[in-house]
Amino acid sequence: MKCPFCAFSESKVIDSRSIEDNSAIRRRRECLSCGKRYTTYEKVEDIPILVIKKDESRENFDKNKIITGLIRACQKRPVSRAQIEAIATDIERTVSNRMISEISSSEIGEMVMSHLKDIDEVAYVRFASVYRQFKDINTFLEEIKSLMGSGEGLRNGKNGKNGNHR
Repeated sequence: MKCPFCAFSESKVIDSRSIEDNSAIRRRRECLSCGKRYTTYEKVEDIPILVIKKDESRENFDKNKIITGLIRACQKRPVSRAQIEAIATDIERTVSNRMISEISSSEIGEMVMSHLKDIDEVAYVRFASVYRQFKDINTFLEEIKSLMGSGEGLRNGKNGKNGNHR
């Protein structure tokens, strides 16, 4: 780090403090040549992750878009805002931990559906119908049959005819 006053390249750290919720460090330095003090900041560099959309265009990953889609799918369903945010955070963490610079929107959509399938099957089918762009009722029915055939949910009485309907 060069001194901003004399451009000497060596300094000593006088004080270090965490700032911004421990996401950066503020360092007070003293130049070993001219003795003047100055402040530097050290922060982890965030490399933006790009989402490759179906039309091959790219845009920055946005956790809020996942939250918005989940809120729509979970409307009038017993899914809390905390659960929705936990799903979005988990997907964001999974994508970041892969150490990749690009991910397809279809991969993100599959992650969302995987989470929804475990939490609420109606929200899952809602999201899948928009995400997979069901062309007709037969495609929609195939998805429901697939859900029923997985040995979960409707076959086990969850959200089914065993007195659990509203």
